[in-house]
Amino acid sequence: MNFTTLDVTLDAGVATIALNRPDKANAMSEPMWYEIEQAMEWLDTTPEARVGIITGRGKFFTAGIDLTLLMGLGAKIEDDCDGRRHEKLRRLILKLQDTISSIERCRKPVLAAVNGACIGGGIDLISACDMRYCSSNAWFTVKEIDVGMTADVGTLQRLPRLIGEGMARELAYTGRRVDGIEAQKMHLVNRCFESPDALAAGVMEIARNIAAKSPLSIRGCKEMITYTRDHTVADGLNYIATWNAAMLLSKDLFEAGAANMQKRDPVFKD
Repeated sequence: MNFTTLDVTLDAGVATIALNRPDKANAMSEPMWYEIEQAMEWLDTTPEARVGIITGRGKFFTAGIDLTLLMGLGAKIEDDCDGRRHEKLRRLILKLQDTISSIERCRKPVLAAVNGACIGGGIDLISACDMRYCSSNAWFTVKEIDVGMTADVGTLQRLPRLIGEGMARELAYTGRRVDGIEAQKMHLVNRCFESPDALAAGVMEIARNIAAKSPLSIRGCKEMITYTRDHTVADGLNYIATWNAAMLLSKDLFEAGAANMQKRDPVFKD
């Protein structure tokens, strides 16, 4: 696919999706929002792509939503009827939400590799990823409070489940910066690497490890963990029983068993 705001590559089952507006601190412009959703759909439907990594080109991961997008809202929703104008704004917000949700909806695991600043909409973005990693020079802020708005595309819904309600409230109410070390301590990221190079190498190693596993089983793991997060234990157990009744007896299961007996690495179908 051809993108104007993203740099997308695929190598050995790992798709790297890089926000690619370094001259604008990777600010999330309107085209970028649409292209992120398109990239997630491509990742989901491309058999050869088993794992995705979202990162940023340049010094910033992302400065968050592009202010020109916010400044242009008035013209986009213009209508002589207040009700219709407000409905248009609601639909636009829902569309932006759907871009973020497309990461979670993608059947393949998506890892975030954060180098430098991750601001505002960047928190929405990484909160929807399966795992998050950063370098020691990374920093994070729920910036919306400082521009007079309430974060509305996923941070306030997903962040409390990652770092706990009390800490999520603190970050949302204050907009304060969190560095990479603190981000790891509060479980916003799985690991903080010493440098950007170590981050890139470390996350790629994790992604390749995942890509070597049974793709069908990995997709099942993502489906179940996300489902269980939003349902009771009993609901989750019932769902996995139904899932495995359909998916358990796959070629992947028999290939894993044969490889173990033959003391070789398994080779799975995409």
